[in-house]
Amino acid sequence: MPSNKEIRQFYLAHIPGAREEGPLIKAPCPFCRSDADHNPGTLAVYMDPESFFMGYFRCSNRCIPGGFAPYFARIMGIEPQRVPGFDPDREPYVRDIVFPPNNLAADIRRFMGLMRDQENGYFEEFGVSKSVIREMNIGYNGRYLVYPYFQEDGKCYSAHCRLPNKEEDHFWHGNEAFFGQAFQVYNAPEIERCEDGSLFIVEGENNLLTLKELGYPGIAVPSFADLETIDLDRLAFIHHVFLVTNLSPEARVSARYLAGRLGFKARIIQWPSHLKRGYNLCQLSRDKGKDFRSAVSTMIKRSKSFSPFSSVEKEQKLFEEFLERGKGKALLGLSSGFEKMDQALNGIRGINIMGGPPKAGKSCFFMQLSTETARKQTPVIYYDFENGRQKIYTRTLCRLSRLSQEKIRLQDLEPDEAQRLESAYTEFKNILSYFRVVTDRKLSPDIMRRHIDFIQKETHRSETLVVLDSLHKLPFKDLSERRTGIDEWLRHLETIRDEQNVAFLVISELSRGEGGRYSKKPDLGSFKESGDIEYSADNAMILMPDWDPVDPISKKERESSLYLVASREDSPGKIATYVLEYPFWGFREI
Repeated sequence: MPSNKEIRQFYLAHIPGAREEGPLIKAPCPFCRSDADHNPGTLAVYMDPESFFMGYFRCSNRCIPGGFAPYFARIMGIEPQRVPGFDPDREPYVRDIVFPPNNLAADIRRFMGLMRDQENGYFEEFGVSKSVIREMNIGYNGRYLVYPYFQEDGKCYSAHCRLPNKEEDHFWHGNEAFFGQAFQVYNAPEIERCEDGSLFIVEGENNLLTLKELGYPGIAVPSFADLETIDLDRLAFIHHVFLVTNLSPEARVSARYLAGRLGFKARIIQWPSHLKRGYNLCQLSRDKGKDFRSAVSTMIKRSKSFSPFSSVEKEQKLFEEFLERGKGKALLGLSSGFEKMDQALNGIRGINIMGGPPKAGKSCFFMQLSTETARKQTPVIYYDFENGRQKIYTRTLCRLSRLSQEKIRLQDLEPDEAQRLESAYTEFKNILSYFRVVTDRKLSPDIMRRHIDFIQKETHRSETLVVLDSLHKLPFKDLSERRTGIDEWLRHLETIRDEQNVAFLVISELSRGEGGRYSKKPDLGSFKESGDIEYSADNAMILMPDWDPVDPISKKERESSLYLVASREDSPGKIATYVLEYPFWGFREI
């Protein structure tokens, strides 16, 4: 990056009549018309080395758009190698598009001619002058304000028409081929003018106009959603990008997404937390009036280069909260309700994947663990793709009441049984306050994050248990790529585990061995279609029935052994044997 001295010498050498006045270089504008009716404006170059806009020039008459040194050299006809920081190997941005011969030049002139005091007064309400309106070629078609979208060839093929004071009423005018998001960058030629300099990217055309009034360079997109479609190659030679969106969580997410792609050059302008949703630059200009320039300058100075990493303060706070949550706890994780399991795992924490043959009781086992967790007022989300919520609820009620499903259905109860059922109903209702069953097969990682965030806020709890029944039934984009889909889901679970303080219980299928049988020796290789389980799972377990699932239940007590086959922190081995107490659908550890 060229130094302040090099850029200063460049402008002093190439601007006729240039003189230094404090942090500015000034001269009669060489681009203005000079005759009896027109006095040339003043060309000013900002040379404050502490400013992000050092080297930016503009004319007080706005005869041409402002820009940085490379743009100045082009319009002055100066050889590019004379420009400080010139890179002979730099490839200019070129899109694979052929612009049509017809454009909206005549329409834009006609619309500009229709601007009246009423329309200009609309812009004056948020501090935008007629000179900026003319510079941006804004017009009026008799009902809608017309914002022309010039492309990089300097011509306009489409325009965005908005109803004043009712911006949700809008449409596009011109060539339909230029209505798509790829062309929805307002004031796009500004990008090339800001090569080797700084640029604002703003949500909404009017918000950009307030910055243009102050003399800042910038572009705009119609809405925050359009930020995600900006081609980063267009911004390759911009040193600093300031992102300004309206105040909303959704807009902030889009700004962070773009900033993450831009990297260190991105700086997100932060709004004070006390402002209302939807607050924007136009409202700030109305509220601040003559102090608007100072307010924007302060926001720029307070902005920080975007970092994908948490701040030191945030990391320290999160670690302190983690230590605080663990104080006085016998277990690091959530209690499973089974003594030997808690000893083996030190509580349910991280990603716990359990496999087993069909009918081994995996779902029933996790139903019990999850409802017992909810019983202790820890929020639980049970993503079920196997049984249906009514079966989960019914089996939970059977377990709590120690009554069979048939007894509950027929209501043929002894007095003590009726009392147990009534108590179970009360207990079940309390559990439902912390227990949510989701059967939506359109589940995605983003939806899961929102579910977790909601239940944590609803229950005022910072930790959550999430059950997935099962891993192989999760939605995938392409069923033919199920293995890669499973591994991708596991990556997302790792992120959610760390970011949202979540423990996972995940059911997985096992692979069949020779003759279609399941191995009697459980190991990590038994899991089906997921090579990433050994890397993602904090604990991998296998539930093996010590009985033949083909035999009727009445012939033999249903005992199953639970094995820990892999763990990040604990020793593998047999955890315990569990008996399914049928028909109450509850496991007992023995």
